[in-house]
Amino acid sequence: MSRTISVIPGDGIGPDIVDATIQVLDRLDCGLSYDFVNAGVSTLESCGEVLPEETLQSISKHRIALKGPITTPIGEGFRSINVNLRQAFQLYANVRPVISFAGTRTAFDNIDIITVRENTEGMYSGLGQTLDEAGETAEAKSVITRAGSERVIIYAFDLARRLGRKKVSIVHKANILKTTSGLFLKIGREIAQRYPDIEHNELIVDNTCMQLVMNPDRFDVIVTTNLFGDIISDLCAGLVGGLGMAPGANIGKKTAIFEAVHGSAPDIAGKNIANPTSIMLAAAMMLDHLENPEAATRLREALRQTIESKDRCTPDLGGHGTTSAFTEAVLERL
Repeated sequence: MSRTISVIPGDGIGPDIVDATIQVLDRLDCGLSYDFVNAGVSTLESCGEVLPEETLQSISKHRIALKGPITTPIGEGFRSINVNLRQAFQLYANVRPVISFAGTRTAFDNIDIITVRENTEGMYSGLGQTLDEAGETAEAKSVITRAGSERVIIYAFDLARRLGRKKVSIVHKANILKTTSGLFLKIGREIAQRYPDIEHNELIVDNTCMQLVMNPDRFDVIVTTNLFGDIISDLCAGLVGGLGMAPGANIGKKTAIFEAVHGSAPDIAGKNIANPTSIMLAAAMMLDHLENPEAATRLREALRQTIESKDRCTPDLGGHGTTSAFTEAVLERL
């Protein structure tokens, strides 16, 4: 079945790793065509906008997008494009799976964890951000709603059931944030009762981080609020070799955006040494979403064989290969 998807190359290393992934998707011959659109710092420089209307229209039309990393200024400048996209299309669930690949630089070899992060509310909503005239006092507002919490927690339990997972961990800070995190936990407890076949537990976020470092095998599916999920999912990526090994999906009722979760890495942009694994794994998630699990499995297996054999791997994977050479190694296995 043919399908057109929106493709956002992004900033920095984005165009290189997105191009590598398009080559892989073409080799899989899964009926995809592409509507290339722009967003990010490079777009701002060329057309005066970071998120052009034509990009939003493309995503709205095709409902599926593959996105490279986009630069977000730290402490000042324009608002995160990722946050804008998530809110514009109500992409309420951020899904971040991590799984061990032999051949990566990590202390663990049996990691298989999915973090489901609420994606539109909480501290990342951008509400109430103020700085007084003296530059001495800053404020921000966190809002958690029943509707927002219910939909992401239900998604996490449904995902666990669909994938044959055994346990969902509800992560919170309700001992201190008694209203916002307390509401999320209360709703989590209510929803867990609807899934008697899925074990669930509750963990405070700081204990979660400690346990992930000490005993990661205790975790299966994690569901949590926006800010905590952002931190925990990066911690989990560190268990499997770093952000270059971690894909992400932003899921809504009508639209889904799949992405590399790492930054744009401007220091290595144009050097042909970036690792495209994260966005290739995101493409595999996209293929699953498009109900083409056979192609998704082929892609993951080709990546696994390439990394395990150290065949033309990029420097972050302990090799001396280039982005293009690594991509060729994956293409050969397909």
